[in-house]
Amino acid sequence: MVDLQSQYAKIKDIVDPSIQEVMDNATFINGPKVHEFQKNLENYLGVKHVIPCANGTDALQIAMMGLGLQPGDEVITADFTFAATVEVIALLQLTPVLVDVDPITFNIDVAAIEKAITPKTKAIVPVHLFGLPAEMDAIMALAKAHNLYVIEDNAQAIGASYTHKDGSKTKAGAIGHVASTSFFPSKNLGCYGDGGAIFTNDDELAHTIRGIVNHGMYERYHHDVVGVNSRLDSIQAAVLDAKLPHLDTYNTARRNTAKKYNEAFKNHPNITTPTGLEANDGDDSHVFHQYTLNLKDVDRDALVAHLQSKNIPCGVYYPIPLHRQKAYTDDRYNESDFPVTNALIKSVISLPMHTELDDEQIECITSTVLSFIDSNK
Repeated sequence: MVDLQSQYAKIKDIVDPSIQEVMDNATFINGPKVHEFQKNLENYLGVKHVIPCANGTDALQIAMMGLGLQPGDEVITADFTFAATVEVIALLQLTPVLVDVDPITFNIDVAAIEKAITPKTKAIVPVHLFGLPAEMDAIMALAKAHNLYVIEDNAQAIGASYTHKDGSKTKAGAIGHVASTSFFPSKNLGCYGDGGAIFTNDDELAHTIRGIVNHGMYERYHHDVVGVNSRLDSIQAAVLDAKLPHLDTYNTARRNTAKKYNEAFKNHPNITTPTGLEANDGDDSHVFHQYTLNLKDVDRDALVAHLQSKNIPCGVYYPIPLHRQKAYTDDRYNESDFPVTNALIKSVISLPMHTELDDEQIECITSTVLSFIDSNK
């Protein structure tokens, strides 16, 4: 699904000296490379504060801790996403409220958010799923009307831009009150281990979060807030800082691959291709962390098996909705609340998507998919 070896080969001459510098200086924790990367990412995103941390799940948890959410507070998020989003809500003894998603974008349904708001609701967590930003103007308006926090889960959409109703653009992760991201190796901007970060434009919140990530300390051995141990190490920061200047190029390559996929599958009655490429060629709203098809009247699992038999990677994100996961089942949920999610888990399939795909590989993948579907009608 990803080709990190080929990507590394192209940037080896940049990455290796950056790592060697950390080794030579032995500044493995909170060294200069961490601060350099932090500043460069702030400039790239146009956000006042980036606080690096150990991984994307920690980033989401720390963002909620920084906002001072209390046990029993309700947090609304999407049912169709990776478990980390709801995992941290449960870990903090908050109450997760899962809602359905939009059938076209796969992102959280704004109408479903509004319907789910109660006096106990304190925050909304929109997930920018597969690289496409959620409907942030509507979500921010809803949050303002109900005095709620917005925590962007930006783990899959680093580098994406959201176009506001007035035509202006803001990078995903710089719109809500606070945001989290992951630098897991397979992400659009990935390190060579684990890593994450929190973003905010709120000076006071940034100060609180900086303490939380370092055992609640602002001064050594003075613990002013309840914290955790979650720091981005210097070697991973060196890798990320070397890759950051290439991020827009990486995302453009992903969009170009998505266009080629879309062209191959165009107008097929059994395939709905991803949205997010309708604007002109310079559009940067979707960064295609995943390229996900929605199939109709196709045996999805049989297609998965067929692709695997041809040594073509594929993925199903996600096969089980969060409301049916054993850890997160709740009597509050009714199956009728999740018609879109319950349909998507049976019909979606993600094809290889990374910066190194070439035309021959794309043709092989698309022709194999099409031949299977057309021969099994």
